[in-house]
Amino acid sequence: MLAPYGWDAHWAAEFVPYAGRGLVPGRVVRVDRGQCDVVTARGTVRADTAFVVPRDPLRVICTGDWAALDPEGADPRFVQAYLPRRTAFLRSTSSKRSEAQVLAANVDLVLVAVSLADELQLARLERLLALAWESGARPLVVLTKADLVPDPATRAHLVADVAASAPGVEVHVVSAELGEGTGELGAVVRSGTSVLLGRSGAGKSTLANALTGEHHMEVQAVRDLDGKGRHTTTTRNLLPLPGGGVLIDTPGLRGVGLWDAGRGVGQVFAEIEQLAADCRFHDCAHESEPGCAVREAVEEGALAPRRLDSYRKLLRENARIVAKTDARMRGEMRKEWKRRGAEGRAAQEVKRGGPPVSRRRGR
Repeated sequence: MLAPYGWDAHWAAEFVPYAGRGLVPGRVVRVDRGQCDVVTARGTVRADTAFVVPRDPLRVICTGDWAALDPEGADPRFVQAYLPRRTAFLRSTSSKRSEAQVLAANVDLVLVAVSLADELQLARLERLLALAWESGARPLVVLTKADLVPDPATRAHLVADVAASAPGVEVHVVSAELGEGTGELGAVVRSGTSVLLGRSGAGKSTLANALTGEHHMEVQAVRDLDGKGRHTTTTRNLLPLPGGGVLIDTPGLRGVGLWDAGRGVGQVFAEIEQLAADCRFHDCAHESEPGCAVREAVEEGALAPRRLDSYRKLLRENARIVAKTDARMRGEMRKEWKRRGAEGRAAQEVKRGGPPVSRRRGR
């Protein structure tokens, strides 16, 4: 019963300790308001997540996780733990607390949906692809609403621009309304777990319905004023596909901040990193250093200036978030050291027969 959702020998081996405790396996198909829907061998059940709500946001249970939950008959039913993730798609939150958010877990393929009806935002695409590569999954670009660009020459030009910004990534052109390209895309996602990402109005819900063959997701019109859509999808949902595999549909992404995605950035800009290997200095910033192979490629027209600018921007952003994260971790360690030191001093005072330090200071 769980095989269509990705259960295999690897997960079975990981679950052995939990089976010994009488727990049952299941895959999280939806999380919302402290509870989640989990598909098990006996069907989909509702379970409480109170035992899997850690302080670390990276460890919060997420759609796509494999869970160990109470057996049938338990009331209330709790998720007791979840198995170590194979992959996880992360982004930084919009807050100033230097925290990450897990959008999907145990994903094999990241589908980045981009509407051909809108002006291409190649820098945003590169950002999403960097996070996709960093997740450990394989990215794939899906250009949606192809029926709104009927001119073959215009469409070919747009596809070429996207392909140049996504080296090593498959690009699929689809029209879910007309059924164009959905068969080929369906064959790609037929095995494993895929997650569908993109901004509101990119046609994700329409595409999800086309791939699943059912009307799982509601579809709303895009505003004529700015071409943006409203958030049709409000939670991340794991949907079974008719030919095999599962698809996680997600709400539209407004902000997409990097989270420790240095390797992912390098993968997206592989041609720049390959050129950088020929720079005179190994730490070349590609600004004004002599013997810079990257700037030479720009001057010769072999590398688009926009690509270099985008590469620099993402590297700077990633360096900032890593620095913030390290600072936060150092701050937490200092707090822990102070706490332990205070406890040690209080214990010494008690041992000597005096009052604890906190009492002596009138706290």
